[in-house]
Amino acid sequence: MNLSSLSKLLSGMTPSGRAGLFVLGAVIFLALAAPMVCSHSHRQMSGPALIPPGPHHIMGTDELGVDLWAQICHGARISLLVGMGTALAAGLGGGIAGIVSGYTGGIVDMIIMRMVDVFLVLPDLPVMIVLAAFFGPSLTAIVLVLSCFSWVHTARIVRSRVLALKQRQYIRAAELNGASVFYLIRRHFLPEVFPLAAVSMIRLTGRAIVAEAGLSFLGLGDPSSGSWGLILHHATSFPGIYYTRFWQWWLVFPWFSLILMVVSLALVSRDMEKIADPRLGKRS
Repeated sequence: MNLSSLSKLLSGMTPSGRAGLFVLGAVIFLALAAPMVCSHSHRQMSGPALIPPGPHHIMGTDELGVDLWAQICHGARISLLVGMGTALAAGLGGGIAGIVSGYTGGIVDMIIMRMVDVFLVLPDLPVMIVLAAFFGPSLTAIVLVLSCFSWVHTARIVRSRVLALKQRQYIRAAELNGASVFYLIRRHFLPEVFPLAAVSMIRLTGRAIVAEAGLSFLGLGDPSSGSWGLILHHATSFPGIYYTRFWQWWLVFPWFSLILMVVSLALVSRDMEKIADPRLGKRS
């Protein structure tokens, strides 16, 4: 993306959307530059246990004396990895399913849509808990489990767009002139559905981050990942955490980081959706 495209994108966003994009960029920077912005290790003891925020530990330490700021910065890597990995897998899978379903029609469309209906009515969290416990505590398993329940939303959005495109005259003219399916998808369908699929993937990123945090909070995440959900799990497992002042930094900081990330993604996806489909901006 060049500077002109970036300025055009920013000009089409609301102030809240630009603020969300700035926060999201700051979180990504902290995640990538974690070894440089953290003066302490995120796995080894670097001070007394459970000390409050101060000059040497700006977010305090946990029960083992591990710096919480380092854990937050390195945990952002895991949350972003899970969120983006799930969004990419679910976005690609749902996009392909939506294009095939919308363009092919008939029995293929019916089978794919019935699969979508089944996944939509299944309770997400209970089934994800069972699958996460079955596949074991690993980031790969969590991404696969989350992707299985996230592709349906992208598939429905892409399918509806492809159904509308099929009725346009230039698509019919291209078919009558012998255009192949792959040519139509590459030249006509993908440029139209990609913005909508990209917006859906941004939303899926926030949803996957929350779901991973929930699974880790329940003790079903990777115990060596160090994600924000795992920090919350360790904090709430500490005896008497709510009867002490330790929760003021041990619980609040990872919780606030999680909320800040999800809200930023929601604000960015809202504005991106209006840019991808200008009719939404006119109605609002």
